[in-house]
Amino acid sequence: MKCAAFDAGICRSCALMGTTYAEQLAGKQRHCETLLAGHPSLEWLPPVASPEEGFRTKAKMVVGGTADDPTLGILDDEGRGVDLSECGVIAPGILATFPTLTAFIGHARLTPYDVPSRRGELKHIIVTEAPDGGLMVRFVLRSEEAVPRIRKHLPALLDALPRIAVVSANIHPEHKATLEGDRELHLTERETLPMRIGDVDLLLRTRSFVQTNTTIASALYRQAREWIDAADPRTVWDLYCGVGGFALHAAAPGREVTGIETSADAIESARTTARQQGLEGLRFEATDATAFALAQTEAPDLVIVNPPRRGIGRELAGWLERSGVRTVLYSSCNAVTLAKDLEAMPSLAPVRGRVLDMFPQTKHYEAIVLLERR
Repeated sequence: MKCAAFDAGICRSCALMGTTYAEQLAGKQRHCETLLAGHPSLEWLPPVASPEEGFRTKAKMVVGGTADDPTLGILDDEGRGVDLSECGVIAPGILATFPTLTAFIGHARLTPYDVPSRRGELKHIIVTEAPDGGLMVRFVLRSEEAVPRIRKHLPALLDALPRIAVVSANIHPEHKATLEGDRELHLTERETLPMRIGDVDLLLRTRSFVQTNTTIASALYRQAREWIDAADPRTVWDLYCGVGGFALHAAAPGREVTGIETSADAIESARTTARQQGLEGLRFEATDATAFALAQTEAPDLVIVNPPRRGIGRELAGWLERSGVRTVLYSSCNAVTLAKDLEAMPSLAPVRGRVLDMFPQTKHYEAIVLLERR
């Protein structure tokens, strides 16, 4: 894959750009195998390749420039907007919306936020595309000042882009390097975007996390379900469950599945999905994963953990080590913390592992490991 912005030194987000995809995938496999080399019982399945380009179904674009001439992309070292409206890793269906969105910025007089002067209103536009083409568009604003203008011109935007299902304004008043704020104003009647991933229509709310590579996320859930069904547990916990991807794929007759996630929005999405699809035996609770596990008097047959990059941490790893749980599925976006967590659980031996290339053109990847009690 070639990228003019990378070649010009304008954007270096894709650190492996220019390396052949076969080399990228082999390098990620070597990296993960090296980190987990202390587990000789671990059998590696072939890595799962991704499309090299157009795989990102969620675009988080910094808005720069002016209302009359906005840019969607990143900021340079001086805080000026760099246009990445032809970024090769973003899904084509999202790229196709950018001309209409930049025109909307001008029509609604949305002044891009200027980082050096700390003036302006529109900080980011976040666009998510479902496999069926449906779209969620979020405007990240410094205040509510521009919201009436967005509402006024929204019908024209929806006419121009009828694929849009959900529009919201996120209010982010603080001047700091974070993507969004805590308040969300829904501007359309619909508040959820159905995302068909694997065999489940996940319901994505505006502040819910979902994997940005739908193809690889589907493969990840299929692999997890295969291992879960082979273990045939009666009870399953999905810790850090998000909108319920693993938990919903683990559902089966006679099986009790509990999903735990701190985000109340994500939990509500998971509950709605389970109800709409008639899945039984599922329970979801909005709470901290570690606190939940430590408070239980009985352990399940199988635990799924899908933590953020920091890993599950010593406290939860210690509980899993002591718990008597016979099977653990660990899905990791950071093999360094995965390796550290495995060292804290010596009674749970990694028996199978797989690298899934969730993030082509970068050094990042997803790994899933099946652990069984010795």
